[in-house]
Amino acid sequence: MGPAGGGYAEPGASWRPFWLVAGALGLLVVGDQLLPALAVPSPVWALVLLAVLGVVGAGVLSARRAWGVRVDAEGADPALTVGRERVLLADVDAAHLRAVGAGTAGVDAGAPVLGGGWSVPRGRAGLPLRLADGRTVLVPTRDPGALTTALLTAVRDTPEGHTGTKGTLGS
Repeated sequence: MGPAGGGYAEPGASWRPFWLVAGALGLLVVGDQLLPALAVPSPVWALVLLAVLGVVGAGVLSARRAWGVRVDAEGADPALTVGRERVLLADVDAAHLRAVGAGTAGVDAGAPVLGGGWSVPRGRAGLPLRLADGRTVLVPTRDPGALTTALLTAVRDTPEGHTGTKGTLGS
């Protein structure tokens, strides 16, 4: 999606696979009705539709919950949320994020992926974030530029060069 109302939201998955499978199954049902030689019983079609669409729908819902990225810049505790994991925006090192954008900084080897998993999901890039405790994590995103912009807009620099109210890297 993109910046909207002081934040950023990116769904973890699209409903496109669900609708493609539903369309393909719909074509098969219509083909079955037009070609009486096949004559698959209606209860069989109902079971196939429920089973296949249920599995695909469950996969889409699961991915949307696990890999959704959200920046909530307003409220008591502004945070970046990936799936069930939350990082307070006060803990994000904005200087490092700018350096990543400029190509002068990167990610530590073996950095964990927010949201879980061993690696960044297919179709996403890993945006490196350095946190106040010195760790670097990867944020799985389809649009690193838009997420970087949203984070830099939400993470305010103070005159001392620190981000947020806690500062960066524990200082």
